[in-house]
Amino acid sequence: MFVLALVLTSLALPSAAGSTTADRHVDGTPGANGWYVSNVHVYWTFNPTPDNDSGCNARTLTTDGVTHFACVATWGTTTFTDSFGVSIDKTPPAVQAVPSRPPDANGWYNHPVPVSFAGSDATSGLAGCSSTTYGGPDNGNASVAGTCTDNAGNVGSATYGFSYDATPPSLAKVTAKHGDRSVLLAWTASPDTQVEQVARSRGSSPSKLIYRGTAHALRDKGLRPGAKYHYTVTAFDVAGNSATQALTVTGTGRLVNPVPGERVSSRPHLAWLPVKGARYYNVQLFRGGRILTAWPRHGHFKLPRSWVYHGHHYRLRPGVYRWYVWPGFGLLAQAHYGRLLGGSTFVYGR
Repeated sequence: MFVLALVLTSLALPSAAGSTTADRHVDGTPGANGWYVSNVHVYWTFNPTPDNDSGCNARTLTTDGVTHFACVATWGTTTFTDSFGVSIDKTPPAVQAVPSRPPDANGWYNHPVPVSFAGSDATSGLAGCSSTTYGGPDNGNASVAGTCTDNAGNVGSATYGFSYDATPPSLAKVTAKHGDRSVLLAWTASPDTQVEQVARSRGSSPSKLIYRGTAHALRDKGLRPGAKYHYTVTAFDVAGNSATQALTVTGTGRLVNPVPGERVSSRPHLAWLPVKGARYYNVQLFRGGRILTAWPRHGHFKLPRSWVYHGHHYRLRPGVYRWYVWPGFGLLAQAHYGRLLGGSTFVYGR
């Protein structure tokens, strides 16, 4: 610690005995703006010893504040007068952090937060405070430090602790599996995901929230075959960061592929929901009139490149096609069919 000894010398008038001197001594650590930031020892030295003196006793100042002195010494008709003040402030200012806004979500910040520091000082007064902005890295125990300085040069500090996460969770591509007037949406999300939600809209209608929870799948029912539905899946982490995936789905009945009105550029793989107990199915294809019938044993059938039906040769040509499926029970020769599963259309051509 640097200690300054300040000496002021006053010379009295010459006397027969020679010159008379009076020296003031102020020992302490100087701060700023004339303030001391330590205890201060004040005393005087005289040569020769004065005949009388008042207020010239040595003193050690230990408390903050301003102390005034008035030292008067006399030698016969010679008088020495010394009036002055000593200002002491040993106490740093009190400091507190002031974030520019409250946490963004659940006690977490998710984008840069400015933090200023405010303070007070009872003795010399406040000179100024620092400020900063935190923008990462992500940290559940982040903190920033700041300071305030008083007019004496003392520095006080404070720390602001908080949780910070500006990185959104990851959300894998959403998939859709068609059902009878329903769709099963599924997705995967990163482990930091806290909640997921699904919104749905159709045409120009406003979006409607249809799910909020922690599952990674949702079956949406009551869809209209041929209608287009727009789904938005959003994953949120604890800090409120989000990731979004969107998907458009055409509603189907029991005939699920191609979806109604879908445009295909290669031979379509027709698919439908299987029927319990069915041993085969009857598939019929129309373009104008009926141009194909087939009896696959499973719930799918890929159209051939070309075929013969009732003695006529056919192949896929650009245009609109309609197809129907019936379930068959027992032996094929018995031709025992159940109720029509449904009909659908597709458009072939580039």
